[in-house]
Amino acid sequence: MPSDPTSLSVVASIACCLLVLGIPGLVTGAAAGLRGWLLAGLTPLLSYVIGGLAGPWTAAIGLPFNAWTYALATVLFAAVAFGLRWLTVRRWPHEPEVRAWEPRANWAVGACLVLATAIGFYAAVRGMGHLGAIAQGGDAPYAANGVRYIAETGDGSLFGMGTVNWYEDGAPPFYPNAYHLLASVQYTLSGGSIPLTLDVNTALLPGLLALSLVVLVRAFRGRAVLAGAVALASAAPVMGMYESMDRGPLYPFLLGMALTPLAAVVLRRYLDRVAPDTGFVLMVSAVGLLCIHSSTLFGAILFAGPLLVQRWIERWRSIGKDLLALLPIAVLAMVVAWLQLFGALGLANSSTVEYLGWPSEWRATTALGALLGFQHFEPNPQILLSVALLFGFIFFRRLGSLRWIGLTALITGLLYMAVSSSDAPLVMALARPWWDDPYRFITMATVPLSFIAGHGIAALHEWLKERLPARIPPAALAALVLIAFVGATKGLYARTNSEVVARGYQRPDPHTLEITPGEERAMAELGKLAKPGQWAMNDRWDGTPWTYALSGVRTVAAHDDGTKPPSDAVLLAAKFRDYDTDPAVRAAVQRLNIHWVILGRPAAPPKRAYADPGVNGLAGLPFLKEVYRNEDAVIYQLNR
Repeated sequence: MPSDPTSLSVVASIACCLLVLGIPGLVTGAAAGLRGWLLAGLTPLLSYVIGGLAGPWTAAIGLPFNAWTYALATVLFAAVAFGLRWLTVRRWPHEPEVRAWEPRANWAVGACLVLATAIGFYAAVRGMGHLGAIAQGGDAPYAANGVRYIAETGDGSLFGMGTVNWYEDGAPPFYPNAYHLLASVQYTLSGGSIPLTLDVNTALLPGLLALSLVVLVRAFRGRAVLAGAVALASAAPVMGMYESMDRGPLYPFLLGMALTPLAAVVLRRYLDRVAPDTGFVLMVSAVGLLCIHSSTLFGAILFAGPLLVQRWIERWRSIGKDLLALLPIAVLAMVVAWLQLFGALGLANSSTVEYLGWPSEWRATTALGALLGFQHFEPNPQILLSVALLFGFIFFRRLGSLRWIGLTALITGLLYMAVSSSDAPLVMALARPWWDDPYRFITMATVPLSFIAGHGIAALHEWLKERLPARIPPAALAALVLIAFVGATKGLYARTNSEVVARGYQRPDPHTLEITPGEERAMAELGKLAKPGQWAMNDRWDGTPWTYALSGVRTVAAHDDGTKPPSDAVLLAAKFRDYDTDPAVRAAVQRLNIHWVILGRPAAPPKRAYADPGVNGLAGLPFLKEVYRNEDAVIYQLNR
């Protein structure tokens, strides 16, 4: 089955993921003059902006998006970056960056980052069961089908992958697709399955967040102990990355959250040295966040805006100069990303996807308790993170140039409390970029809160160092404090976090999954039976929308979102079983080139077996021939 990869395919998928996320951004960042931790942290974001812009623009000029055009776009971006860097070095004053950490401290921070990445990876994979497991949430098939669509067609446009579900007279919604574009290249190069490609990207997210926060500390010249502590603390909260791995999964949103802290890094770097090279990095970073997801750019503003507040309080005379310096960057960013901006504006005014928001969860005081206890819907709070957060607040003044992150925590925390406790029109309007979703808001708030918790751990080390005998090496004390935190949290709450992830991938009885093993086998079998270009009729709610991602066979319903579906999909969902007697049904079948029917596990009585009435009671109908059946699924061939 596609979800049972070999060890070789797992290794190949991980390697391809690292190469696709690494090489383009690394080359471009180096050409722009980035070095060290800054280069390492911005590399993934730069790769996403290259792919995220290349996909829509190659579609606009009639070229396919694939590994070759991605490589060509990398060359173009690197050339522009190199040219601007060369111009900067020749004509603008340049001051070398002050070394913040000694080599030994760099190695120690690197070790903390590796540990955080490994533990986060382990928690995610343990929850999945194995890499390549199928995510059970409703967002997963949309992403999975979209990745396969781009890989097979080369259509990197911002509306293309939506046509898998909204074809013909359906109106596909705008959706930023940088995540899917790069995943399609990884899928093509690795030769693995779509679920494996998605799972590898997901399991790396805690490590990406930890890397972004390390770079944030480094850019603001924080202590190495702070960087190591923040890296570890960021991988621990269940509400950070893990809850949304279970629910959805919210792939682009989580990726955007992992890279959002970099917005503050590139903003400060540019304002401290206004020049073409720093301006280029700021502009493409902002565009890259937009290409990942529209809400990510808004989240970056919430994250980096407080930086400007602290900067302007300390240096109020620089307000006008800073705003003037930012104006051309904003204009250039809008020009470069106008396809994404017009698509986002069109979506906001579109009737294709109705904005309803999510119902409120509980009272504001309960929401505050969830934030401070690092406990959303889990049975137990993550107490040690709360203790570390308390220390972070007690020693908050020691954050120095990073104190603005407290305002970020306050703003995102208040937004979560408002969204979780109120459905007022004003709250829903402010929360629209995030679909008024409390899960997304608590994730946003958790990032700065986990940073402050990491500061609490580092402040504890500093407090102990001031009071213990001087003969105790500070490095040994730092290692002891950090190891104690990892041990006391039982590996950064890895077991607890994996159990939350597991809800979106595993069940004690696999036959109760939304996509059961039997359904998966049937979808794979259909891929062997169907000829290229042949479609299959299916039900929207039984797991078979995954068919295209797993087998390459297009289905009438490719997503559980039935908002304004194509007219043929509406007709067939209601009347497919009348194929013999209804000319309109036969015409729709002809238009879509439907040769097969695939149905998953039916609902238990007294419920109707399938949500779509047109596919109920097909057994024994003369125009269908049963060609495959297992305990959960059946495939019919149409006698045309």
